[in-house]
Amino acid sequence: MERPWMKSWPAGLPTRLRYRGGERPLHDYLAANAAAQGGQPAYVFYGREIGWAELYDAARRLAGFLGERGVARGDRVGLFLQNCPQYVIAHYAVQLLGAVVCPMNPQYKAAEVSHLLNEAEACAVVAGRELYPVVERARAEIPSLHTVIVTRYAEYLPERPTLPLPAELQEDGNGPVDAVPLPEALAADPLEAAPPVNLWQDVSLMTFTSGTTGRPKGAMLTGGNALFKTAAFFHACRMQPGETSLAIAPLCHIAGMVNGVDMPVYSGGTCVLLARFDPETTIQALEKYRCATWYSIAPMNAAILAHAGVEQRDLRSLRRNPATSFGLAVTRELAGRWEKLTGCRMHEASYGLSETHTCDTFMPRDGIRYGSVGIPTYDTDLRILDPETGEPRPAGEQGEIVLRNPGVFRGYWRRPEATAETLRDGWVHTGDIGHLDPDGYLYFDGRIKEMIKCSGYSVFPEDVEALLARHPAVAQAAVVPVPDERRGQAVKAFIVPEPAARETVTPEEIIGWSRENMAAYKVPREVEFRHSLPATPAGKVLRRLLRE
Repeated sequence: MERPWMKSWPAGLPTRLRYRGGERPLHDYLAANAAAQGGQPAYVFYGREIGWAELYDAARRLAGFLGERGVARGDRVGLFLQNCPQYVIAHYAVQLLGAVVCPMNPQYKAAEVSHLLNEAEACAVVAGRELYPVVERARAEIPSLHTVIVTRYAEYLPERPTLPLPAELQEDGNGPVDAVPLPEALAADPLEAAPPVNLWQDVSLMTFTSGTTGRPKGAMLTGGNALFKTAAFFHACRMQPGETSLAIAPLCHIAGMVNGVDMPVYSGGTCVLLARFDPETTIQALEKYRCATWYSIAPMNAAILAHAGVEQRDLRSLRRNPATSFGLAVTRELAGRWEKLTGCRMHEASYGLSETHTCDTFMPRDGIRYGSVGIPTYDTDLRILDPETGEPRPAGEQGEIVLRNPGVFRGYWRRPEATAETLRDGWVHTGDIGHLDPDGYLYFDGRIKEMIKCSGYSVFPEDVEALLARHPAVAQAAVVPVPDERRGQAVKAFIVPEPAARETVTPEEIIGWSRENMAAYKVPREVEFRHSLPATPAGKVLRRLLRE
């Protein structure tokens, strides 16, 4: 098919993707790094250096322990942690067994954890100690769950941190724990050999996403999907083996995972890992460790630019700064201010979604177009189709973005109808609206689907509505996005109260209850009470009318 973006392909960049360590699982890259440069730091966590040999040994030992507990090939294991080395260890331990990583956002509450682990039929969870009470409350509702491992972040912190520690790393929780401490699990005999895997067929990762409709569903991704997208982003961005990178974006999100879990292993470089963003800590990390690459989120860059005295700081080690426009656009003006401070050209990172292991486009560094999300990456076909007729739209005209490449998922876990809706003849129908310019640059223009993007997080209306329905005063709920200057979008809830609560329930009560029962980014910022909600004759709520 025609690929107009090839006229914009960067000069000197090979058009064929060649894997720097061969076509094999990323855990094989980890083993190779341990053998070739075992003493060199793989991760630096607030000053604690974890070498490649130590990282691989810990992953093998955790894999050995999980295997002793009955975790086998194809089983699903939840990861419920802040950004930390333990997350990376657990990720590769699970995949060394041939099992499936199921990331969970550490902001989740018990009802959300219960839903996702039940959907995945997870048999084990690795959790942060401060998050254990959430797992404990959900545990009785998850019959498949037989093993819980907990870790204190202090287990991988230095005695004398080189960077300021966030509160969540210092408060690991107290009280009895009916779970296995990670140090005990790491005392197990290491896994002798990873079982053979079919790189492009065996599922190794299940990320939860709405697809086009419904509550979160498990998108099944293979080791080949992860290898392809990691390698494509590495080579398209012209990264160099052995470089030092900075990772702050949540590892539980697919883009944060590519940059903070997969990329260091593929590149063999050192990753400076932070649990959360803080302007001063980020500045200190860039200065002290001379990071060359940082995948950021645009509000982070803006916060650093606004930080007192930043003009006197040395951030000129940066060579690459792909950034995502969550809540704040990557504009020419913002990028210009950033380049003046750092000497580094900031640009939009990419377009992608969980179902394609993200990074479906990249921005040519010598051909940056602000407002665009770049051009399709290696081995990618992308079309803009009329949402009604399915016919291709010409350059400049909007339509649904559909694409295919070796990063495309295997389907939704036990959801054949949802899979058929999204994945058609190898093409992912994204539900997103966009257009291509004559040079093949993609522009993202909005969403057909009703997912809400709040502070970079995906909020699924059905998910929030199901959680709100647990409130005793709520008879019916529907949520829609509303503009929010700080978050990009926020959640607004329309609620039909139970008859007995109509005179007593207040918006403040609903919002306060939501803060206790769902992740912060899902909490409605506005609540409006209604006598009824607009619906089709079949009873489906018409959120479109509520938005209007």
